[in-house]
Amino acid sequence: MINSDRLADLFVALCEIDGPSRHEGRVARFVESLIFEELSPVEFIEDDSASKTGSECGNLIIRFDGGLAGSPIFFNAHLDTVEPASGVRVQRKGDTFFSRGRTVLGADDRSGIAILVEVIRALRDHNIPFRPVDLIFTTCEEVGLLGAKALDPDLIRGRFGYSLDSTGVDRVVVGAPSANNIRVEISGVSAHSGLNPEEGISAIVIASKAISNMVLGRIDEETTANIGIISGGTATNIVPDHVTVQGEVRSHSEEKLEANTREIESKFLNALNSVTLSPGKGHLPPKVIFCSDRQFPAFRLSESEETLVLVQRAASVLSRDIEFVVAGGGSDANIFNGYGLSTAIISTGMTKVHTTDEFIHLHDMARTSELIFTILTS
Repeated sequence: MINSDRLADLFVALCEIDGPSRHEGRVARFVESLIFEELSPVEFIEDDSASKTGSECGNLIIRFDGGLAGSPIFFNAHLDTVEPASGVRVQRKGDTFFSRGRTVLGADDRSGIAILVEVIRALRDHNIPFRPVDLIFTTCEEVGLLGAKALDPDLIRGRFGYSLDSTGVDRVVVGAPSANNIRVEISGVSAHSGLNPEEGISAIVIASKAISNMVLGRIDEETTANIGIISGGTATNIVPDHVTVQGEVRSHSEEKLEANTREIESKFLNALNSVTLSPGKGHLPPKVIFCSDRQFPAFRLSESEETLVLVQRAASVLSRDIEFVVAGGGSDANIFNGYGLSTAIISTGMTKVHTTDEFIHLHDMARTSELIFTILTS
């Protein structure tokens, strides 16, 4: 009962509305007008999270009572996209959508929004009863899951649900790691690199010594670490007195997450302690300020939880095999699980996300729509 042509038109329209993180306002207003004109929700809420996230709008919570008995359920997708996302023009070749220019397509996560709206449209078209459902469209997902973090979980009626935000087809993510962000400020001593370099202490050298002694990349089957940003220095003829280093550690194990975060900290402190100070120069000694903060918590769902039982039941109705997988990324689902709301991630078919080569097949979006339709009506 999914209208694939209508789904395609909506997906293209959504992708071609500029909406990078913190600039989701036009997307939110488009979704709002569409919902009110066609779908008759029982309640439409825009929360006050914009004051915390810096977005043009708040998170949207849209409630429907479909007339079918059953505990409420929720579905989530995010309104924002990564850059480059200004002036997206969608090109279609057969069943496949991709960006016409030098931008991302935006299937991450406009495919999720389009799928959820089309499912409600199809249910309304055919007057089919469905269980109570909340659609939750969050802001600023791509810049640290900020919208979900600022969302009041008491606004969500259901105790379990799904995020539509993953690559692949007929895949359900049942586990994801936690992550610590790392920021290190290294202070050295400036000096002219040609006249008196011996009086300087290079912050870049301290950083490089530390990083060269780290184990980065995939540490084990549960843990990864990365140094992603290094910035500092002012000129080629000045010994740099300040460097900022940013990175992350991810793990499915809380113990490993903390142990590897502390290990990275120790490498910076060891590099600092290896510096030989020039005697009698009167300058302040070099220093390292290490900060880490939790970006998102880990989750791992049991196959006995209603979240997975229901999606498996829907797949059986459709005579499909669903693959349960554990992922390495973070999403709004991590935050919802942290609130005590059992949340799995359903794939939409998005491919090569966060690149200008991103694409998606209409068949895969329609296939995901059928799965959501069946979850709501079974």
